[in-house]
Amino acid sequence: MRLLKTDDFSSVFSLRRSVGDAFFQLLVAPNGLPHARLGLVVGRKTDKRAVARNYIKRLTRETFRQNANVLAGLDVVIRARRTFGRKESLAARSALLALFDRAQRWRA
Repeated sequence: MRLLKTDDFSSVFSLRRSVGDAFFQLLVAPNGLPHARLGLVVGRKTDKRAVARNYIKRLTRETFRQNANVLAGLDVVIRARRTFGRKESLAARSALLALFDRAQRWRA
C-alpha cells in the first residue's frame, strides 16, 4: 500500500491534482486498484533533524492506515510543508484528515 518506485511518484506528480494547507500538500491520482497507496515526501528543508522528519512520517503513515478506506482507488503523495512536534500533532492530524476528505472527490 505504498508508492516506492520513481514511476509511481512521477505519475502522481505529473497529474497535478492537489490540495493543501499549512502542514501538508496532497497530490492525488486515480490508480484503478481497490485500495489506496501512499507516498511520502519529507525533505531536509522541512527539518534538519532526522528524528523530526521520522516523527512526521510515522504520524502521517498511521493516519493514512487508519483512514485508507476513505481514499480507496487513489494514489496519494503527501508532502510535508513544515515541521511539527508532539504539541502540534493533533492539529496536524486533523488537518490531514480534512485534506483526505477534500481529496476523495477525485476518485475515479
